[in-house]
Amino acid sequence: MNPYRRSLLAFAGGAGTLVIAAAAGLLRTGQAWAATWNKAGFESKAMADVMKSLGATGAAESKDIVITAPDIAENGAVVPIAVTSRIPGTQQISIVAEKNPFPLAATFDVAGGGEGYVSTRIKMGQTSDVWAIVKAGGKVFTARKEVKITVGGCG
Repeated sequence: MNPYRRSLLAFAGGAGTLVIAAAAGLLRTGQAWAATWNKAGFESKAMADVMKSLGATGAAESKDIVITAPDIAENGAVVPIAVTSRIPGTQQISIVAEKNPFPLAATFDVAGGGEGYVSTRIKMGQTSDVWAIVKAGGKVFTARKEVKITVGGCG
């Protein structure tokens, strides 16, 4: 087989893949991906600043938010947290560890019609309340659960 033909076919296949990815919206600049990042929230060191950055200063507590986390975590470096929101139209779920040096641990955007469920592992330095902040239907709701830490993870 002609080596030039092989190179041309490889180039055309790669270019075709890039065109399809660009048309599907999978290729974005770094600024486009980072545009929705809550920089102020993740850099905040006080719980009040985190709540303000999330727009949750006047949030109402809701029993429709369930936080699944251990009552006592043996290792603060890896604490499994799951949040389920039964509130219709859930758009965003954030997890905040109140006494961490940087309390905002994670923020997840829920696509339209998606299930309001997230699961992750966070690092906690000491025993504190873990908050779930849920944005749904233009309102903000919260729930919290105390997690006791026996071996620190953020220290």
